[in-house]
Amino acid sequence: MTTVGSQRLKGGFQRILRYRLLIPLLRAKHPPEYTARGVLVGLLVAMTPTVGVQMPICLAIWFILRMAYPAWEFNVVIAMAWTWVTNVFTLGPIYYVFLLTGQLMLGEGGAASGYDEFMARLQETLSSDAGFIESLWVYTVDLFRIWGVPMFLGSIPWALLSGFIGYRWSLKFLQGVRTRRLRKRMNKKATRAAGETL
Repeated sequence: MTTVGSQRLKGGFQRILRYRLLIPLLRAKHPPEYTARGVLVGLLVAMTPTVGVQMPICLAIWFILRMAYPAWEFNVVIAMAWTWVTNVFTLGPIYYVFLLTGQLMLGEGGAASGYDEFMARLQETLSSDAGFIESLWVYTVDLFRIWGVPMFLGSIPWALLSGFIGYRWSLKFLQGVRTRRLRKRMNKKATRAAGETL
């Protein structure tokens, strides 16, 4: 790929990330903690090999928490948006890391196939001919059938770490944005008040 082509692809990817992940955070009207919990849940789910069913999983978690523990409610739209972290560009490398991590956790460090072989099998799995509803489940079942416990087990530390980091970062980010907005409004009021007294 040419330098110009790779720059366009990178710019397009950054634009998509901005519109899919950051803009929804900035537009959220709820308290920062509520929105940050949405990021946490979205990343917890995104960092599991459940491609195709990640949004329904977020919705199910939201519904269960809303009924069982309403004090820990979260922004389900934000959670669904953040599952997009695992997408067509990132899916292969992330799932391969899950597989390697799981094999290390099970003491099977040398059992991993090469990355190219892994990607070929992943592409084959994801290109199966299934309708939309059927594909939601087929992909996850196929991933489990092919790579089994190591991939799912290996995703757990990454999901926990990503969720924790995502929560802390988004909470700090939102608190900073809200503080700056409040300061800006106060400065405008002070400037207006000073103008009126002159």
